[in-house]
Amino acid sequence: MEETPLFPGESIKATVKDVMYICPFMGAVSGTLTVTDFKMYFKNVERDPNFVLDVPLGVISRVEKIGAQSHGDNSCGIEIVCKDMRNLRLAYKQEEQSKLGIFENLNKLAFPLSNGQTLFAFNYKEKFPMNGWKVYDPVSEYKRQGLPNESWKISKVNSNYELCDTYPAVIVVPTSVKDDDLSKVSAFRAKGRVPVLSWIHPESQATITRCSQPLVGPNDKRCKEDEKYLQTIMDANAQSHKLIIFDARQNSVADTNKMLLAGAVRIADKIESGKTSVVVHCSDGWDRTAQLTSLAMLMLDSYYRTIKGFEALIEKEWISFGHRFALRVGHGNDNHADADRSPIFLQFIDCVWQMTRQFPSAFEFNELFLITILDHLYSCLFGTFLCNCEQQRFKEMPIHQNLKELLAIKAELQKRVEDLQREVATRASSSSERGSSPSHSVTPVHTSV
Repeated sequence: MEETPLFPGESIKATVKDVMYICPFMGAVSGTLTVTDFKMYFKNVERDPNFVLDVPLGVISRVEKIGAQSHGDNSCGIEIVCKDMRNLRLAYKQEEQSKLGIFENLNKLAFPLSNGQTLFAFNYKEKFPMNGWKVYDPVSEYKRQGLPNESWKISKVNSNYELCDTYPAVIVVPTSVKDDDLSKVSAFRAKGRVPVLSWIHPESQATITRCSQPLVGPNDKRCKEDEKYLQTIMDANAQSHKLIIFDARQNSVADTNKMLLAGAVRIADKIESGKTSVVVHCSDGWDRTAQLTSLAMLMLDSYYRTIKGFEALIEKEWISFGHRFALRVGHGNDNHADADRSPIFLQFIDCVWQMTRQFPSAFEFNELFLITILDHLYSCLFGTFLCNCEQQRFKEMPIHQNLKELLAIKAELQKRVEDLQREVATRASSSSERGSSPSHSVTPVHTSV
């Protein structure tokens, strides 16, 4: 029988023969189940072509024991509910469960964070010709849009994530706004998420800015700095004396879902036809806001409809601006009923797919590209969608990613130092035995690594 294909860094944890997969289309299929630290791999070699079921553990939402009496008195079963809407059922002999602990293995490996382990992405050892962490450069993206200019500046006031810990280090704000005023505006906005520029029209200079809701409260609290800040955003667009504020806070989740594309069209129309700047916000500015701004930008800017541009759009509007991927997807967590879980990014991709169906020639990519993105939203094979914000991504992840490499390098250097010490000691001993000249000296070797 052929061996289970493995990624670099992937290892097999359990293999069970005579497992029955209850396929909804083909009925019961018998084969061998292999569980690794990345995937569940089921294969039947008796069929032509071979039947293979390859499921990344990250896509599993929950694992439950079920009865399997119809497949034998000594059988037991498992139902695997997946985040991509698949439900998988397996049946196997009771003695195999007792011997190998299939249910326990799946529960432990599918939810590593709940079991004190790390996600597979930290153990993945594949070498790629391109550094994926450098696909998106914020300064280059803003320069592509013609920024900075006389009205907008590229600011690093948040370089240490002190202004807003869920915002990127590089943001674009009005040129005339001082850092002190920006701090006051931040205090008036939920989670400190001040209005910052996402996109600027190359001709009219109308802008899309994004933020969180103002903390008005029951007493209609006001903030002069916040009002002045919004006035500055409006004044930056000389072609209009209006500023449209799109409030995406939801009264009904179902209604809001239906309004996504319609809302994005309205934003794009205000920018393109009305030459009017818009401010988009929801409650915290990382869910509905990201959906609306990115969809509107996709409609307005053909660059974002290329493969490279779409990657930059996701990196900018979703990842760097703090969409909470870890919480919304629930990576490695066994609490499938967590209220923080929500298919926000999936809804965005579905809207993009609908646009590609209506205007296929306007996009450089098709649904296969979108499906691949969604596959790895759940797979935990790469680090792209693992964190809740840029600060968490860049301050925590590289430490874990590089720790083993650094330790290996240190061990190698230490070994070289020890070899040099032995070599020097041998030479010194040989010189002493030969009665070397008093003027001859041995250069000391520094041993600190």
